[in-house]
Amino acid sequence: MALGEDQETFSLNIAKLLGYADMLGYGCRLGEVERTEYQQKEYLRTGRSKTMKSLHLDKLAADIHFTKNKKLIDNKAALEPIGSYWESLHKNNRWGGNFTTLVDCPHFEMRKSE
Repeated sequence: MALGEDQETFSLNIAKLLGYADMLGYGCRLGEVERTEYQQKEYLRTGRSKTMKSLHLDKLAADIHFTKNKKLIDNKAALEPIGSYWESLHKNNRWGGNFTTLVDCPHFEMRKSE
């Protein structure tokens, strides 16, 4: 599958995720999707990222900040249903709340197809 096709699948999955979260009563505030190489290098330099292999560089990652009753929700337990739903949408989807080295609850990504 070409990168463009992966990006289209990712975008459709994000739309489904936002609809699901809305159904559960969550609001959302979109953060970063696309990142330039310059931005990624700066994030690496300042400690905001640990890698130059971020899927934000390929437009296959999104930071989505969820709210409930107008309050930002950033704990893993509260966002678990949303993260689980995301991972159920595609075999390559990963939720940052399940990362082992650095939990990143607002992060939703899709690994590239082989």
